[in-house]
Amino acid sequence: MKRRFFLLGAPAVLAGCAAEPIWAPDNEVNRWRYRHDGPPAITLYTMISNDTDAGAHSGLMINASERILFDPAGSYHFAETPERNDVFFGITERIRDFYERYHSRVTFRVVAQEVIVTPEVAQTIYNRALNFGAVQKANCTRAVSTVLQDLPPFENVRVTWFPKTLMRDFEDIPGVKERLIFETDEDNKDLALKAFNAEAEFNARQATKAAN
Repeated sequence: MKRRFFLLGAPAVLAGCAAEPIWAPDNEVNRWRYRHDGPPAITLYTMISNDTDAGAHSGLMINASERILFDPAGSYHFAETPERNDVFFGITERIRDFYERYHSRVTFRVVAQEVIVTPEVAQTIYNRALNFGAVQKANCTRAVSTVLQDLPPFENVRVTWFPKTLMRDFEDIPGVKERLIFETDEDNKDLALKAFNAEAEFNARQATKAAN
């Protein structure tokens, strides 16, 4: 099926190999902050090649005092989710759906693994991600696995460079919930972004008309 869009984080380990920093201003971050009403949770995203079955990328959605996305060294960018060094704010359900579908296409599938945690653990991971700093290319999984270290229930999660190694460690966490996002869109993420932007603009115009 073609993609359809429905509108309805020890951080110091990689400090020596940081990428170019990005720091959205307070007014933009505050404009888009989003607090999700679900339980505190950590969701690991693993992007896997459909051609080679190799892991390609790791990302982490963190539901703590607000819901953010830690997408180190990734290609995801969107105006509604201001960025501070690979941490994206404003991860509503609409944006979560877009992030998953943005990465899922004919050449890649996405595995989402959610783990419910305590509020304290969620906030610690949130703080670690926010303070981690910009991440260089090819360091995504190492960054994601590092921010989870020594926290329950991630005691057996290894610091690793390999997305599927991290994914397999998550499989062994009691209570993990797993979803597969698999679509057959063309191998061009720019098309997904254009489609999402077009839909966002259309809905904004409709909202303006309704308000008037």
